[in-house]
Amino acid sequence: MTSALEAIRYKRGHLLIIDQLLLPHVTRFIPIRSAEDGWHSIKEMHVRGAPAIAIVAMLSLAVEMSGLVSQQKISKNAEDTRVYIEEKLDYLATSRPTAVNLSDSVRKMKSVLEQKTRTLTCSGEEIAMSFIAYAENMLVHDVADNRSIGEHGANWIVANTPSGVEDSKLCILTHCNTGSLATAGYGTALGIIRHLHEKSQLCHAYCTETRPYNQGARLTAYELVSDQIPATLITDSMAGQLLAKMGQSIAAIVVGADRVASNGDTANKIGTYTLAVLAKYHGVKFVVAAPRTTIDMGTRTGKDIVIEERPHSEVTTITRPRERGDECGNIVMENIKIAADGINVWNPAFDVTPAALIDAIVTEKGVEVKDANGRFHLGSLFETEVRPSN
Repeated sequence: MTSALEAIRYKRGHLLIIDQLLLPHVTRFIPIRSAEDGWHSIKEMHVRGAPAIAIVAMLSLAVEMSGLVSQQKISKNAEDTRVYIEEKLDYLATSRPTAVNLSDSVRKMKSVLEQKTRTLTCSGEEIAMSFIAYAENMLVHDVADNRSIGEHGANWIVANTPSGVEDSKLCILTHCNTGSLATAGYGTALGIIRHLHEKSQLCHAYCTETRPYNQGARLTAYELVSDQIPATLITDSMAGQLLAKMGQSIAAIVVGADRVASNGDTANKIGTYTLAVLAKYHGVKFVVAAPRTTIDMGTRTGKDIVIEERPHSEVTTITRPRERGDECGNIVMENIKIAADGINVWNPAFDVTPAALIDAIVTEKGVEVKDANGRFHLGSLFETEVRPSN
């Protein structure tokens, strides 16, 4: 079974992304015509999820470059074109600082462009086309990587949890949104749930609402219902009671990641750390699922990760469809205040889960677990790194 959800629609020169701010009430696609459009779509959270952010950023610039090529507005000088692209990449990288996939893609793309520019006969148009091809390959590789993550993670959970060993169907708890809406397709942590469901090994999925942006309620629940996966939505504060009631009947808590430090410390959606503490207390496996591009070997520990802080209004208001739409019958979204005027607000978008609370980190290459001394060795994942072709 393949998820029918499609958050990114791309063909060369054209990019549409689903507006996740309107889900689950309205399914509407936004045209992205330039790097500036891409930056705003990421910053304003029309698209979110670390893998999807990187892909949309690259494809937004690919669309812009395709337009310049077709209009013959590309400099004939390869170096000029490289500088133009790199300036746009640096701009895109400022949209969401915590998600490492974007900065990693920018770094790799700059390396590709630099190598390409060294070719004496290379033209500006060839530099542009090289970038476009690289961005398009990212889209293809992400889906394949997610399917591998789903399979590796599902197999590990089956082999390393009481429910799995007993050949029982598994119950999984997940947080935020890590599915087709957060990636190019299939998903990371939600990809593990999908794989278990495809293999008839899933009993039930539980998803947290994920305050304050409600990605779990709006997006993960939307995906689970769309794929007809048996699931229940809970509020974030109900997770402890769920584990107290069900114990190890919850085989694992599976989450995604926005940045993983070299020691395994993991930055993910706010509330992840709380779930990890609960998992440790209740003896439930805590699993991080993410592509290798999310692992930042240049960041030693979670203390070095910059945590983005979001606007106060995300906590003090909720967005809902207005009871009556516009004169044409279209749904109109409105913001409703839910907090007292004048209250102070702290709104970090992410928290950091220490590696000590994580049982396994799943990537497209397999499952990493800690050694006898309680340490991850994530560097081994990059010893034979394969990059998208250019």
